[in-house]
Amino acid sequence: MQTTSSNPQAAREVADLFAVFSLPRKLNLDLAALEKDFYRQSRKLHPDLFVRHPVAEQQQALEQSSRLNDAYRTLKDPIARTEHLLELEGVGLEEQSKAATEAARAAGTEKKQVVPPELLEEVFELNMQLQEMKMSKQMGEADADTVRSLEGARQNFEGRMEGLSAELKEMWDEWDALVASNAGEHERNAVRDKMVALLNRRSYIRNLVRDVNAALA
Repeated sequence: MQTTSSNPQAAREVADLFAVFSLPRKLNLDLAALEKDFYRQSRKLHPDLFVRHPVAEQQQALEQSSRLNDAYRTLKDPIARTEHLLELEGVGLEEQSKAATEAARAAGTEKKQVVPPELLEEVFELNMQLQEMKMSKQMGEADADTVRSLEGARQNFEGRMEGLSAELKEMWDEWDALVASNAGEHERNAVRDKMVALLNRRSYIRNLVRDVNAALA
């Protein structure tokens, strides 16, 4: 489920990890340059350089180093980078959020996700196959037809994941062009919402692949 906040204060509460590297909020990044800057800053914050400094400065350096590491891990990962930018834009991606995962785990329930309409029929069929596989395992048998069907489903969903990655890259280009042209909020929100919908579909399909892998293990 997508939750979009229109409260500017909510967006300001999210630390801007792009700013750690003095980068604009764009999604196409020079990863080699990012890595180079990361190591440059890391060397300046190495604990050995602060051994003779006051404890307060040592602690400050540790906090800066931790933030630097978080920023690098987030920005070098294409999905995490996109999710972070959307957070900065005031969007809460509930299905992807760690908080939602932990809340469901604590309650002993499954994290709720809305089935993308175009997948309804396939998901229904997949759930039937997963149930058949479960029953076969309980009986100590391996149904070859069900195994082949699940392997085919996995290949299909993995292909869709690749397709979504290509779509996401196109949306990055749209977003970066809007940022460069100082486009208005309406245009930016349109692309933002498309990225949210895509990430929600990707998250759902990723979980389907996980379920199939678990059944075939």
